[in-house]
Amino acid sequence: MPDRQDDAGFAEGSEMKVETFLPDDYRPAEDEPFMNERQLEYFRRKLITWKNELLDESRGTVESLQDGTRNIPDIADRASEETDRALELRTRDRQRKLISKIDGALRRIEEGEYGYCEVTGEPISLKRLDARPIATMSLEAQERHERREKVHRDD
Repeated sequence: MPDRQDDAGFAEGSEMKVETFLPDDYRPAEDEPFMNERQLEYFRRKLITWKNELLDESRGTVESLQDGTRNIPDIADRASEETDRALELRTRDRQRKLISKIDGALRRIEEGEYGYCEVTGEPISLKRLDARPIATMSLEAQERHERREKVHRDD
């Protein structure tokens, strides 16, 4: 049986997410409750903006690669253009992975896990999250992880 709809067209029992008001100059502060609605909305918007910028750049790359298939007679110029294309594609691949991490951070916001270290469960500092909103570990846990990685890499 299909969901019944109310006068506004929303399915019965479904909830519409109320948008959290966020002043343009809002910055998360240490003196407010950690990961309150405003902080979560701030980071959600920051992540979405970042993702949209990356997607726009990717669209531009695809268009330029499609347009850029021209015949360049000079071997040095052709090699230079091929190198530029390879670098551009490597950059886009890194950005594709970054978009996946952004999606993961947005999912953690929805699940109420955002802002907490996946290793210790402790809050990740607001400064770290503001600088790297896809962070999944506190600075201390990240440093320990990198030290262990370096030790194992040197073996």
